Amino acid sequence: MKLFVMSHLVDVKQRICYSKNIILVLSMLLLSLAIASCSDNEKEQTIEVPAGMVVCDLSKFGKQFSIFIPDTSNSKLEIVEQSWGALEIKVGKEFHISVTEDPGDIELRKSDIKSNDVNVFKSYLTEEPLCILWESQIIKPEYHFYAIKNNGETSYVFEDVVPLDGNPLSKEAIQKMVFSAKNIIENKKRHN
Repeated sequence: MKLFVMSHLVDVKQRICYSKNIILVLSMLLLSLAIASCSDNEKEQTIEVPAGMVVCDLSKFGKQFSIFIPDTSNSKLEIVEQSWGALEIKVGKEFHISVTEDPGDIELRKSDIKSNDVNVFKSYLTEEPLCILWESQIIKPEYHFYAIKNNGETSYVFEDVVPLDGNPLSKEAIQKMVFSAKNIIENKKRHN
């Protein structure tokens, strides 16, 4: 009988030890996942601002995101809410972008571009499902873009705005605006 009790106690101890090992392994696994999850969130929150650019928060204009714009220390920043719903952001003479809450339609925009008899289409420099950048010409070459960006449940259309003086923006300026449109930063919802 003593042998049976001893053997039973050894069996119980082994089961307890085995259970403790399983709990330990599961705890380590959960801890590893938690750490990995935290580090992924930190990566999402850490955004490197490109040289010569600053972050502009558009939440006070009803847009729940921020956008990269050229450094405003030497250029005037103007943000205008248009009556048709567009938000126009202008910095100096080389950054003039329009943001509209709209689902957008790349194919329709391509059709409009190719049917323009005044500003004649030359070629696409970027042709992606949600972004196009093209060269066209009236008298001299000019560049334009149209991009759709989803921010959670809302879609926005970004496009360049021809300055009031009629001088088209440079290819580099348009590429900078394309970068800004493609890399908007979702503002985290604040809880009070």
